[in-house]
Amino acid sequence: MELYRIIRELLQERDRLQLIIESLEAVQPGRLQVHRDGKRRGRKSMDRAARDEVSERMKRYWERRRAEQTARAPDRDGDGNG
Repeated sequence: MELYRIIRELLQERDRLQLIIESLEAVQPGRLQVHRDGKRRGRKSMDRAARDEVSERMKRYWERRRAEQTARAPDRDGDGNG
C-alpha cells in the first residue's frame, strides 16, 4: 500500500537526518546550541562604561553597609566604650 511506503521513506529520512545532526554535533561538542525559541541565553555583556558604573554603585553600597554595621556593632567588652 502507498501509505506504508511513504511512512517507511519518512522514517528513513528521519534516521538520515539524525545521523547528520549527530555528526555535526561531534565536530564541536558543547559549542552547538540550538535555541528553537529564538531567545538568547547566557550572560549579557557590558561595555566598559557600564562595568565602571556598576563598580562605583557597588562600592557605595558596601561602604554604606560597613558604616551601618559599625554603627550597630554591640559593645563587646561591656565597658560602654565600644
